[in-house]
Amino acid sequence: MKTKIFIIFMTGLLTVSCADLLEENPKSIAVETFYNTPDEVGAALNAIYPCFNGLDVMGYYWALDESSSDMVYGRGSYAILSTYVGLDVTNTTRIQGVWSATYRAIRNANICIQNIPEGKELTEQQKKLFLGEAHFMRAFSYLMLVKHWGGVPLRTEENMSELSLPRSSASEIWDLILQDLLFARDNLSDSPRLEGVPTIGSANALLTEVYMWLGKTNDALAAAKSVIQSGKFSLVEITNADDFDSKLFGINVSASPEKIFYLKYSRLIQGNAILPLGHHASSPYLNGFGWMGQYTDTTNPIIRDWDKADLRYEYNWYTNKNAPGPTALLNKKFQDKEATTNGGSNDMPYYRYAEILLWFAELEAKVNGVTDAAVDALNQVRRRAYGKPSKMASDIDFKIADFTNADEFIRRVILEYGFETVFEGKRWGYLRRLGIAAQQIRDVKGLEVNEKHYLWPIVINETNYNPAIDPTKDQNPGY
Repeated sequence: MKTKIFIIFMTGLLTVSCADLLEENPKSIAVETFYNTPDEVGAALNAIYPCFNGLDVMGYYWALDESSSDMVYGRGSYAILSTYVGLDVTNTTRIQGVWSATYRAIRNANICIQNIPEGKELTEQQKKLFLGEAHFMRAFSYLMLVKHWGGVPLRTEENMSELSLPRSSASEIWDLILQDLLFARDNLSDSPRLEGVPTIGSANALLTEVYMWLGKTNDALAAAKSVIQSGKFSLVEITNADDFDSKLFGINVSASPEKIFYLKYSRLIQGNAILPLGHHASSPYLNGFGWMGQYTDTTNPIIRDWDKADLRYEYNWYTNKNAPGPTALLNKKFQDKEATTNGGSNDMPYYRYAEILLWFAELEAKVNGVTDAAVDALNQVRRRAYGKPSKMASDIDFKIADFTNADEFIRRVILEYGFETVFEGKRWGYLRRLGIAAQQIRDVKGLEVNEKHYLWPIVINETNYNPAIDPTKDQNPGY
């Protein structure tokens, strides 16, 4: 009987949304009888990941960031993001969804962190692996929050039942993220429990980004080196533009040597919401679905000057009669021609090896100047983009002599990062982290961005229901 109940429960975990999961009273599952076996703990950990499905988190999170970037424009209800005048009611509602679902993920991780140590049928090694996964996902969740809100209520396994909890400082959030990630790095394995579950490489990739945000350049460089030197990852080799779909971003790509950490999606479970946000319903790339919330334009200087021999240009952009204007382009990086709903089955690579190589190039140049290692990392990504073997010298290679100083080299890395990660929701955060967002938007879009637009407002549900949050005194500046 116990086995039957467990199977039913585990199946439910994998087939319902995060919101549905959390409507259940967690006390209905007796801790002393549920968190004991690897299968039971695995089911509990699996409840974290659906919190990042659908529009509520990654869809809106991606759309708001991408619409704010230098290379992309928002359309319709997202257009206001590209004007940098502030969030309207529609978009403040959207960030409410991001906030709520991310905290649900944190809560589910906290429950695991609290109960795994007591598992009676778990070995100490199993406990370490499971706890490493839970700590990674909590760090991942808090990173999403701190980048866009700064200080937030810090809910851990020790206080998760407390309704009244004041904002912690941003530095306190960053401290917990680092603590969680160092624990995860030391306790995860090189092989994931399931596809899409973090590994040591995932922890080092996330550590790289965290250290960069904190200005800990040497630590970031060491973490990036750990990913590269592990030998666990490599670039997917490309010979034509269609290979990007069949080998890296398409629906049939389950795992690849380039994916370091990625979110799994299914058409049946809320799907990858990036697809309908990018495509129009008339597009051939999403089987008749799509809202076309984002696009780019050939008048954008970055898009205009993008070398058309770069296979990434051909792969990314297409014209559509319903696009907003004759020079507008839609993006086809993620496509699902067999979709059955407004959501595709494409996995979302959150950290890819190409990104780590570009981060390494930037960090190496900051620490040691324009070295052979920095240039080679940049060249690997560039060669692949032109359909050439990534590890072999090529006639398109940059050389040290091409750059007069490290700043000039880093500017090239910044440009390459835009080409490589466009429509992956990365660019706006990257520009903010470098401290060049305002200047870049001024140079590319001719618009002004003030400090208010670097953080989102604390959401109204938090100010309404958390007595420790004052809606005026504790609000982010400008709101």
